[in-house]
Amino acid sequence: MNQYLLDVLKDVENKHAGQPEFVQTVQEVFKSVEPLVDIHPEYEKADILGRMVEPERMFTFRVVWMDDNGKYHTNRGWRCQFNGALGPYKGGLRFQKNVNESIIKFLGFEQVYKNALTGLPIGGGKGGSDFDPAGKSDAEILRFCQSYMTALYRYIGPDVDVPAGDMGVGKREIGYLFGQYRRLKGVWENGVLTGKGLSYGGSLIRPEATGYGAVYYLQEVLKHEGDTIEGKRIGVSGFGNVAWGIMKKAAQLGAKVTYVSGPDGYFYDPDGVITNEKLAFIEWMRANDPMHCKPYADKYGVKFVPGTKFWGTADVDVYMPSAIQNDVTLKWAEKILDSGVRYYIEVANMPTTNEALELLRSSKKLIVAPSKAVNAGGVGVSALEMSQNSERLVWSAEEVDSQLHRMMINIHDTSAKTAEEFGLGYDLVSGANIAGFQKVATAMLEQGIF
Repeated sequence: MNQYLLDVLKDVENKHAGQPEFVQTVQEVFKSVEPLVDIHPEYEKADILGRMVEPERMFTFRVVWMDDNGKYHTNRGWRCQFNGALGPYKGGLRFQKNVNESIIKFLGFEQVYKNALTGLPIGGGKGGSDFDPAGKSDAEILRFCQSYMTALYRYIGPDVDVPAGDMGVGKREIGYLFGQYRRLKGVWENGVLTGKGLSYGGSLIRPEATGYGAVYYLQEVLKHEGDTIEGKRIGVSGFGNVAWGIMKKAAQLGAKVTYVSGPDGYFYDPDGVITNEKLAFIEWMRANDPMHCKPYADKYGVKFVPGTKFWGTADVDVYMPSAIQNDVTLKWAEKILDSGVRYYIEVANMPTTNEALELLRSSKKLIVAPSKAVNAGGVGVSALEMSQNSERLVWSAEEVDSQLHRMMINIHDTSAKTAEEFGLGYDLVSGANIAGFQKVATAMLEQGIF
């Protein structure tokens, strides 16, 4: 491996030994971009790799809030403004009890290259808190969001840093956060947050955008292979916004999601989650009972298997891991290869461990698509929401969906073309990493050293 690249990787592993998720994502990206680093000696002179792994700035702050019984609690909050070479920092906020600095940095690092692939002028960032919204009342979540924004508002803005939602942060939380921002700033800057309600500047199809974009990307992979999406059986992990969007768009295009997993196990619906009634029930589940997918099996009389995952089942055509990081381990990767499935389309951020990803990519029978390309439609539509806010316009759902579709075609084609240019064949993982990295590195070099 390139010595400069090896030195930076070793430095990251030593400095951040206690941040495994961050080390993992740096290893995955940097090992892919070696062919690019080899032909750009100026990267070493300007220490592009060393600069890439250090956030431009990162804030850690305490968030104090009062529960409904009058007791105060203290959580930790973060905002990582990782790289702004392409535009204002852009990336979601995650409220989840297991959130820590490593997870925030891994998500921010991934966001940099994902945002670059969209072709839109947005840098990469991420934030969140170890606050767990589960079991909290609306009033408690309101008070937490107001406290969180009170600590954050000085460091964000429509042309500085534009947070959005992520796990644990939906339209309700974004509304509470924006209300506090407006109260503190005394200005109408609704472009400061995306994922907003339609009544104050949100974009149509934003909740579905990540899932819709993932299916559009899958469609391009199938076209490349001389295949079509009609009749395809899809297995997804998770049933949040992303998986819900996958289900909707797949049904519209003639495919069907037949396997769905949650924290409690998985269900198998051979007819697929394709009717409006079933889709509405999935939406109800993710809002009211996100820890259990068994209610779907009970309601529709389908098979439920508790305490395990469906990876390795043979009666699907496409796997789309859409839940959380490192969901697919080496053990599951072996089962996936044994199943004979043809397409493995990552959707969640880093859903596959590095060892599992290497094994899956080594198979000549399996096509692997990387999450930073596949799930870029979510942040892409967030950037379109920013455009609508700047223009004081509201675009139709058809216009937003059309732009999203074109964006995902371009992301796939750019990744495939870049891989081909570097003699890597149809390697979508390396192609996406190289294309995103090169765009950011070029912007950094052209703007000078800082």
